[in-house]
Amino acid sequence: MSAKLMHAIQYDSYGGGPSGLEHVEVPIPTPKKNEVLLKLEAASLNPVDWKIQKGQLRPLFPGKFPQIPATDVAGEIVEVGQGAKKFKVGDKVVVLLSHFSGGGLAEFASSNERFMVARPAEVSAAEGAGLPIAGITAHQAITQSAGIKLDGTGKQKNILITAASGGVGHYAVQLAKLGNTHVTATCGARNVELVKSLGADEVLDYKTPDGAALKSPSGRKYDSVINCATGIAWSTFEPNLSAKGKVIDIAPNASSFITFLLKKLTFSKKSLVPLLMIPKAESLDYLVKLVKEGKLKTVIDSKHPISKAEDAWAKSIDGHATGKIIVEP
Repeated sequence: MSAKLMHAIQYDSYGGGPSGLEHVEVPIPTPKKNEVLLKLEAASLNPVDWKIQKGQLRPLFPGKFPQIPATDVAGEIVEVGQGAKKFKVGDKVVVLLSHFSGGGLAEFASSNERFMVARPAEVSAAEGAGLPIAGITAHQAITQSAGIKLDGTGKQKNILITAASGGVGHYAVQLAKLGNTHVTATCGARNVELVKSLGADEVLDYKTPDGAALKSPSGRKYDSVINCATGIAWSTFEPNLSAKGKVIDIAPNASSFITFLLKKLTFSKKSLVPLLMIPKAESLDYLVKLVKEGKLKTVIDSKHPISKAEDAWAKSIDGHATGKIIVEP
């Protein structure tokens, strides 16, 4: 395989946005020890992909230049490296690639089996590729940070999910409703009906006065907020929280950590919890099985051929995608 070339998208410096992406022909990777080679069928974009290109995660990511971006992929195994035992040639899988090496916007990618799970025939490549980062983030926010049991047991909780039509938000709404929850959600006016169809009990247009104030139409106070939006001040959240309510921030910034520390130092019962997603193969496998069973769906904003990857990149940067943006080789 390694003597042949493949089409890939890469960038070789920080910045540049969509115009910084280059279409290149590079050697098909050779799987190393404990790795497999995938023929990619779909990749999904996440905000972290363009944030890495922008230099917001330096010096940690990317591991090197040039970088082939994107980590969330689905494909078929075409070669198995030495020591790789979990999967075989012909298996269809969903994979979370490493942010150090990337590799998703290409025809082939090599990957360790660590964050790789089987993809059943009932789950399309695009549906599977949408899951890794956004799905695991939503799953951890709902189950670990908010403490919701997805088997429906436990005391009912009132949950607010902001930016509920986005990549993480649309999964969070569906997962929350598997538990014993009342879900209030915010989104743009054009997506209100979609978010209701995903199971939200109350949906607010974030541009209306009540939506901007995050007020529950039924007057509920929130036990947890899954904050998938940016730019909402703590002072907006606080009056809407229950006595021990918490705001779970899925994309924490410096001010999030300052608020987190202030609430700790002042012994506040209301808290802000920065969420740092920890990849887990078992979480990804659980999500794929939910899709197979029809209990979770990936809402696809748009599909783009790799020849027009710049359009997908620009759409992700714009920040108003409904669900997931998919690129197909």
